[in-house]
Amino acid sequence: MTTHELICIQCPLGCALTVTVDGDRVEVSGNTCPRGAEYGRKEVTAPTRTVTSTVAVTGGVLARLPVKTRTDVPKQSVFAVMQAVRAARVTAPVTIGQTIIENVAGTGVDLIATRSIEAQ
Repeated sequence: MTTHELICIQCPLGCALTVTVDGDRVEVSGNTCPRGAEYGRKEVTAPTRTVTSTVAVTGGVLARLPVKTRTDVPKQSVFAVMQAVRAARVTAPVTIGQTIIENVAGTGVDLIATRSIEAQ
């Protein structure tokens, strides 16, 4: 049996969670809402993260394009996602929500633009 102490980040309350794992059984205490229990369970069994960064832009009014993963990616894939982001280049114009990299780093999640950038 293992015990993990976490701070829930699902709402502004920041509940102090205790997550106990005993084989396949996961128990969460300290949460004041169901989202805290879900967060604690997920964080110790299959943690994920949303990745945000910027990508180089060619021919745009700005040199960098803010991007993010459309949904969470497995935590262990974050470095591979960032390696793909660093290698990426886009040509303006770019529109908000546009897919910049499909299936980034083999995660099944697309990297998308979080703003529009006009061409020069």
